Amino acid sequence: MKLIIQIPCYNEEQQLPATLADLPREVPGFDTVEWLIIDDGSVDRTIDVAREGGVDHVVKLTNNKGLAAGFQAGLDACLKLGADVIVNTDADNQYSAKDIPKLVEPIVAGRADMVVGDRETDKIEHFSPLKKRLQSLGSWVVRQASDTDVPDTTSGFRAYNREAAIQMAVVSKYTYTLETIIQAGKLLVATDHVAIGTNPKTRESRLFPSMGSYVRRNAVAISRIYTQYEPLKVFLRLAAVLALLALVPWVRFFVAYVQGDGAGHVQSLIFGAVLFNAAVVVATLGVLGDLLYAQRIMSQRIFERVRRIELQLGVPPSHYEPGAKDTGQPPTTGARAGSQRTGDHEAIKL
Repeated sequence: MKLIIQIPCYNEEQQLPATLADLPREVPGFDTVEWLIIDDGSVDRTIDVAREGGVDHVVKLTNNKGLAAGFQAGLDACLKLGADVIVNTDADNQYSAKDIPKLVEPIVAGRADMVVGDRETDKIEHFSPLKKRLQSLGSWVVRQASDTDVPDTTSGFRAYNREAAIQMAVVSKYTYTLETIIQAGKLLVATDHVAIGTNPKTRESRLFPSMGSYVRRNAVAISRIYTQYEPLKVFLRLAAVLALLALVPWVRFFVAYVQGDGAGHVQSLIFGAVLFNAAVVVATLGVLGDLLYAQRIMSQRIFERVRRIELQLGVPPSHYEPGAKDTGQPPTTGARAGSQRTGDHEAIKL
């Protein structure tokens, strides 16, 4: 059994040494524990610091793609490097690495495919009361949307077994945390959670420049992701609201008509008709969205099968470079990657 701990990084030269120093090299239930960083276009010495810290693998994205893209690239590389379980943690050492054995235990025991670390945010001292309430509210909304019981849905400290990782397909450009939980709830992925510890805050979040931005981005992300998986339900509910609103001006017109003043309230009749037409259009969008959802599921299954075929064929991870030591896995970035591909091509021709 191989465990790979992946760390998405963007200009983490200062924070990464402490994070790597806490990572384990032995975890119960695993023969091998390896470390991998995803360098998301850093312009500092992140990669050099990672190699100095003993990282085994590096996924080097040419420019900054965002956290979600980096997370997906890391999952892909970990699978192609033979990981049976993948743990994702942050480069700022927010999460206590000593809880990694606790995090992977439900997977090792066969009780879960995906485990999310619960920070118990109401106990974190540097979280303001407002942020704690927003965290609680947001997690509740995601639980309702995903049909899971994960209490801390924005936690990036999580573990995936091989099957769960194969099924994950992040399309968001912003963050993976909410999308993967909703996706897991809609797919054949058993989720669980465990309480984990956190370390003192080392820097401000780079994802959320302000509390308003945090609320706005998460609200948009939840709405967008949920609508992708439940379009018919979302649009039919909106259509029902519009249809009910259409009744208000119609009732007003009817009352005026009975009282002999209908000619003076024709605008209510027209306004109600506009609202009802809007309800019909929104309901139609729901039907179209449901048809597109069926196509999305088919695309998801094709993606999963392509990934399984790649793993069986031994396709190397993209944007890959060895870490501190030679891993035997050839690089797939830069000039060395080009020479490797040329050699492979010549071998095939021979």
